[in-house]
Amino acid sequence: MSSVVGEPTVPTIPLNKLAPEAALRRLELAIVRRLEGFLQGDHLGLLPGPGSESNDARPYRAGEDDVRRIDWAVTARTTEAHVRDTVADRELEVWALLDVTPSMNWGTEGVTKRDLGIAAVATIGFLSQKMGDRFGGLVMRPDEMRRLPARSGRSALYGLLRRMLTEPIVPDHETGSLSLAAGIEELARTQRRRGLRVVVSDFLTPGDHELDPNVEPEWERAMRRLSVRNQVLAVEVVDRREIEFPDVGDMLIRDPETDFERYVNTADEATRQRMDAAAAAQRERIRIALRRAGVGHIQLRTDRDWVQDIARFVLAYRRVASMLHAPPQGVSR
Repeated sequence: MSSVVGEPTVPTIPLNKLAPEAALRRLELAIVRRLEGFLQGDHLGLLPGPGSESNDARPYRAGEDDVRRIDWAVTARTTEAHVRDTVADRELEVWALLDVTPSMNWGTEGVTKRDLGIAAVATIGFLSQKMGDRFGGLVMRPDEMRRLPARSGRSALYGLLRRMLTEPIVPDHETGSLSLAAGIEELARTQRRRGLRVVVSDFLTPGDHELDPNVEPEWERAMRRLSVRNQVLAVEVVDRREIEFPDVGDMLIRDPETDFERYVNTADEATRQRMDAAAAAQRERIRIALRRAGVGHIQLRTDRDWVQDIARFVLAYRRVASMLHAPPQGVSR
């Protein structure tokens, strides 16, 4: 069966409305962790000229690479000329993980959670970009992870957003082996250079009906590991009707990722109150889990202005970011 509101077929937000740059021009997302080649709490962009920090070695390309950058030790071991790239002293690398599983297709306010998540990626991309900074993305489908390489510049960011918007929509009940926990683990495993990590999801696990905040969601441990080396921001995307059930009589409640479905009489006030209380407990459990993981947390709703919500979060974030991102005991910054 298809979703009650209909499965989306095209993006609900055009590219030119993803993130109004004029509203973001005076804001900057605070960076408080000491990242690779990055001064703690002070982000001014790249210094002129090549960087001084060594990076990975790669094969020499004649006519493109400076022979003075040849790494003779690697060249001797491989019998092929290699050069070692350098990384600019203040370059920041940002990676965003976007969850596009079927539960993200829901939306009753003219925009789906998936497209609101892309808008969040766009807004954070504009807030965190300075000269030379690189922004990359991972799109998590139920059966595979698609990597969008990290590049610098506004045009590269727009290209990444366009690819996210045109990513084929995952139909309901499509199965796969990837879960949110596995996606976060892959982000931590494949992107070894420390930086800013953004995880955009509704943080709902198929089949998980637990409401006790003392019981960890399956993705919490992976999120905690990711935050040990990186500054992490979790963007929770919510639709209004997931937490405020309307009085519309008999309504089909269904899970797009499992076979669960049930008719509920929403005209019964006691029933609505129990459902609202369960939804509130579910969101509170997510909030507490993200707080335990030591990551920044912002909740965006499809019925509100996401730019205003993110701007409000960024202004308040500066006051608590240094305490929130303090590393675990025994781990240095």
